[in-house]
Amino acid sequence: MDTDTVRSPAPDEAAGRRREQRGWYFYDWACSVYSTSVLTVFLGPYLTSVAEAAADADGFVHPLGIPVRAGSFFAYSVSLSVIVAVLVMPLVGAAADRTGRKKPLLAAAAYTGAAATAGMFFLGGERYLLGGLLLVVANAAQSVAMMLYNSYLPQIAPPEERDAVSSRGWAFGYAAGALVLVANLVLYTGHDSFGLSEGMAVRICLASAGLWWGAWALVPLRRLRDRRVPAREAALPGFRQLAATVRDMRRHPLTLSFLLAYLIYNDGIQTVISQASVYGSKELGLGQSTLIVAVLLVQVLAVAGALALGRLARRYGAKRAILGSLVAWTLTLAAGYFLPAGAPVWFFVLAAGIGLVLGGSQALSRSLFSHLVPPGKEAEYFSAYEMSDRGMSWLGPLLFGLTYQLTGSYRDAIISLVVFFVLGFALLARVPVRRAIGDAGNPVPERI
Repeated sequence: MDTDTVRSPAPDEAAGRRREQRGWYFYDWACSVYSTSVLTVFLGPYLTSVAEAAADADGFVHPLGIPVRAGSFFAYSVSLSVIVAVLVMPLVGAAADRTGRKKPLLAAAAYTGAAATAGMFFLGGERYLLGGLLLVVANAAQSVAMMLYNSYLPQIAPPEERDAVSSRGWAFGYAAGALVLVANLVLYTGHDSFGLSEGMAVRICLASAGLWWGAWALVPLRRLRDRRVPAREAALPGFRQLAATVRDMRRHPLTLSFLLAYLIYNDGIQTVISQASVYGSKELGLGQSTLIVAVLLVQVLAVAGALALGRLARRYGAKRAILGSLVAWTLTLAAGYFLPAGAPVWFFVLAAGIGLVLGGSQALSRSLFSHLVPPGKEAEYFSAYEMSDRGMSWLGPLLFGLTYQLTGSYRDAIISLVVFFVLGFALLARVPVRRAIGDAGNPVPERI
């Protein structure tokens, strides 16, 4: 069969695919609230305050007898959750591909994460250990669920639709994050008028994210369907399965080349997201309310950015659109270097620039990678992709920290991240994506 030929679907098949796609969008709508309200805004400061309340006179807590500075407990918990996810994702991904039963695994991961998030309502007093445990479970479950969710993309969208479908999924997620964050900020800032303490308001915001996640996850779980495959050998444990996946990837070196480029420029993206608030507060002297409004602005504009870059991809191809977004990231960082201190308006302009390129660069990267995955190995390959997205982004924070340590300037630290976008651009530009898609055994879209 000619890999350049894409078969026109029958009407019933197309209608069924559209129904699945609409259901698929709603998983991003369900789970993105966790990333926005829980991880980005509320949990870090609150869990740190709980740990500080439980700390000894020297400022240390002692989980499992290990002395840990209270201010580091949240960061260590996030790191542990990444380790757990890295161990679990290859195993779950291989099991999903071998059995074809992605939906039960997605349901298990989603409701494990949603339940752990809802349980954060009980993080009162000095229960920092409970908070750390719930964070590890929720964050690892979110990573596993996102890997399974992403692996549906090649099955529910033919090649010519994937950029648009992936972009809509990201847009749904950012829209939900913005909507719930507005509601949470109303509750948090007006907690006295609601008769709530500040801590109770935060706990309600945390728990509401879990309830939202669990409730809206019902939509994709009703509409997505499993593709049955013959049962194969049992999945290998943890790192052995990851090693087997990497060995298989070596048969597709162009897919690996894309993944390397993505790993590098995504490291830059994730570092900008995580360090922008530090830059705003420490270098620019901005208050917490300004930073929260900036986060909300990023969420709102990321919706428009994801949809706009999706349209550009349909006209110019996903690869060119991603390359363009990397140029925009570089210019945004350069502008950030020159931002004046104590000027919230200019920080909002920077946040707007980040929002406009954030959703599109992530959405198109996901859809482009979906073309490079050999048929029947979607979940297995997307486990490696998800680990690149979540588990491997450590070089950026390291470079940021080292630059600040050596120069004492957060401006130098933020501009140092340009190297990730320049190097990622150079590596991606060298990947012949049409040949990579054909080598993976997939039909090549007319425009890619």
